[in-house]
Amino acid sequence: MGGTGDDLRDLDNGLLVARAAEGDDDAFAVLVQRHSGPLLALAYHMLGNLSDAEEAVQDALISAWRRLPEFRGDASFRTWMYRIVTNRCLNVRRGRAPSVSLDAVSEPAAHDAGGEPARAVESAAAAAALTQALRDLHPAQRACWVLRELHGLSYEEIAHVVGESEQTVRGRLFRARRTLMKEMASWR
Repeated sequence: MGGTGDDLRDLDNGLLVARAAEGDDDAFAVLVQRHSGPLLALAYHMLGNLSDAEEAVQDALISAWRRLPEFRGDASFRTWMYRIVTNRCLNVRRGRAPSVSLDAVSEPAAHDAGGEPARAVESAAAAAALTQALRDLHPAQRACWVLRELHGLSYEEIAHVVGESEQTVRGRLFRARRTLMKEMASWR
C-alpha cells in the first residue's frame, strides 16, 4: 500500500499521518525516521539511561502505531509523540527505586580551556552539579524543564504534552528554574 521511500520523504507530517493511519507502513517509517532522534533525546534526558530511553521510545512508537487511527490532529504529530514519550518516561520513573543513578548522563563537551586544567575540572564539576540538580527535580518539573529548555517547545505545546494547563506548566517551570538557580548559585 505504501509509496516509495523517496516519494514519502517529501510529504509533510499531516499527509504521512493520514497515510499511516490507513495502514501505510512506509509512511509510518518516514515519521519514525523524522522524529525518533528528538524523541530519544527527550527520553534520555528524562530517564538518564540510554537503554531505558530506547525502550521507552520503542514502546511509545508501538503505542502510536496502534493508536494512529484515533489521532485527531488537535495537536501536531510531534507534540502528540512528545506526550506519549513523556508519559512513558514518567511511568518508568514511577516504577523505579527512589535512588536512580544518572551517572550515564553525558556531560556537555568541555570548552577547550587552552591548557587550563583547573578550568576544565571546574566545568566538569559544574556539569556534574547540574546533573545532580536535575535529578533532584520533581519528575513533572523535570519534564517541563526538559521540554522547554532542551527541546524548545512552547508553553502551549508543553501543556498539551503533559496534559496540564499552561498556567500549571509556567508554575512548574518557575519552580524548576528557581530550584536549579538555587542549587547552582555557588557556580555563578
